[in-house]
Amino acid sequence: MLPGSPLVELLLIAGGVALLYAGAELLVAGARDLALAVGLKASTVGVTVVAFATTAPELFVSLLGAVTVSTDIGLGAIVGSNIANIGLVLGVSALIRPLDVSDTVFRRDVPFMVLAALLLVGLGWDGRIGLVDGVVLLGTLVAFTVAVLRRVRENQSEITDSERDEMPDAKGRDAAIVVAGIAALVLGSRWLIDGSESLLAAAGFSDIFIGLTVLALGTSLPELAASVVAAVRGEAEFSVGNVVGSNIYNVLAVIGIVAVVTPISVAPDVRGFEFPALLAFTAVVVGIMAYSERITRVDGVGLTVGYGVFVYLLLP
Repeated sequence: MLPGSPLVELLLIAGGVALLYAGAELLVAGARDLALAVGLKASTVGVTVVAFATTAPELFVSLLGAVTVSTDIGLGAIVGSNIANIGLVLGVSALIRPLDVSDTVFRRDVPFMVLAALLLVGLGWDGRIGLVDGVVLLGTLVAFTVAVLRRVRENQSEITDSERDEMPDAKGRDAAIVVAGIAALVLGSRWLIDGSESLLAAAGFSDIFIGLTVLALGTSLPELAASVVAAVRGEAEFSVGNVVGSNIYNVLAVIGIVAVVTPISVAPDVRGFEFPALLAFTAVVVGIMAYSERITRVDGVGLTVGYGVFVYLLLP
């Protein structure tokens, strides 16, 4: 096999996705055990620890893509990943089992998800997300983190002595698993970017299309895996919290960091189609949550079909 051949690029993509998945699984397992050891509730774990862990692929892909290839890669990966999280991840999870929406997640975390989407569109509407915009996003991330930490303190103050005695002990093994997961994510991201960018660019596809499709779907696999497993186990709060938290971190942390490192250009096509699509998916899922406080199988069908239509419309 010659370097740069289609088969090599396909193997890189497959290997990158596999490493991203394995790394996210390790990261989720280790981080979740460490979080539960200090008394975090399932919904809080989903919105914070697991959401941040499963956002790591987007962070690595966007940073590496922006620095070495194009900022379109990073922006496309985030917008596409957030749409995939709502349409595909929540949709498939709801098809497996209807998802009840935690009142705490809806009242305290969903508003930040909506704010993140509005900020991304608003700051990028002039065609550029620069240093100042990145600082605004990171500042909003700080506000979200403060709100979450306040909630964690409230949760811990409510833990009884008997509940505390039943908590697992934090282990060094869990920290080692987290480190191994991060290492796998770094390598997997590199492979995924190299393989997909070379293959699709050679076929004439644009960087933004590559980011919105292959990379977005590939980096959403950790969220999909974590949420589907949670749905199968009947932990709906975990599934919903994971997606809400991931969409918050994707914009506030990932785009915020990338914009501080290097300005992100926003193409007219993104403002004309992808941004409105992100707002539409966000509005629909928030409406569903507000209306019935659960995402039913019928809702899951609608979200999944909607995502399929979105991908179809992206095709050149």
